[in-house]
Order: sequence, then C-alpha cells, then structure tokens
Amino acid sequence: MTRVNFIQHDGARHQIDTEDGYSLMEVAINNNISGIDGDCGGVCACATCHVYVDEAWMSKLGERTATETDMLELAADVTERSRLACQINVETALDGLTVHLPESQH
Repeated sequence: MTRVNFIQHDGARHQIDTEDGYSLMEVAINNNISGIDGDCGGVCACATCHVYVDEAWMSKLGERTATETDMLELAADVTERSRLACQINVETALDGLTVHLPESQH
C-alpha cells in the first residue's frame, strides 16, 4: 500500500492508503476527495484534476508531457508545481506523496 496526502484549498487533509497502479486522479475519485473532478475520465483531455505537487516531491515525478502542459493551459492559477492527477501513477516510490488542491477546477 502507498499513502498519498491530499490537502484541500481550505487546509483539510486526507490521507489515503491505496494499491499501486492507479492514477492519483483515480485514487481521489474512488475516495470521494472533493475538488478533483476528472471530467475526461483520466485520458489527459481536460484539466479538472489539476493539483499542486508539494515541493519535496517534484523531482520524484519527472517532467510533464507536452499533452499535459497543453491541458494545463485550460486550468486557472497554474504554477511550476502544477500537474494533472491523471498523469501521476501511484507507486511505492511515491509513498507519502503530498498534493494540494486548487480552490476550483473551473
């Protein structure tokens, strides 16, 4: 099991233990984390799973793909820590991953 931490815009924290192999978006949806919509179902065709990756984890995720970067142009308040949760696959090496949710996905 891998633990991921979702911190909502208002500061509410959710620690989720999950099996590896799911996208971070799937973990959020499957655990009713509000603030992650995933309108496209996780195929990197929208930006409704926008998250801010905690600074300590940025180097462990690798670079955004060109498609992910294009989709983030649809999101509000994008920063260098912005990622789409559908493009982050949960794996043991990410145990303890922390992401912050934006105020809104739209």
